[in-house]
Amino acid sequence: MVDFHKRILFSDEAHFWLNGYVNKQNCRIWSEANPQVYVETPLHPEKLSVWCALWAGGIIGPYFFKNDEGHNVTVNGDRYGAMITNFFIPELNNHDVQELWF
Repeated sequence: MVDFHKRILFSDEAHFWLNGYVNKQNCRIWSEANPQVYVETPLHPEKLSVWCALWAGGIIGPYFFKNDEGHNVTVNGDRYGAMITNFFIPELNNHDVQELWF
């Protein structure tokens, strides 16, 4: 298949905490000495979930997961499916896509 790499679409979602919290599982800081620092954080800080796709034809998105009132919402199967149906598929239809690997 010629230009197979141009038919691959990559997608990902990310969570951005609105209070400035940084997920320490994704961010490591190395030091020779243990600073013994404790930082208090809320148990469930408000966050914004964002989805985006990238392929040879460009970028699709970003898509912000919000409810009808514009408030941030938790991503679940129903909301992800609605995003695919109501946002992603119509966006793909705006491009000349013959065959795509997702």
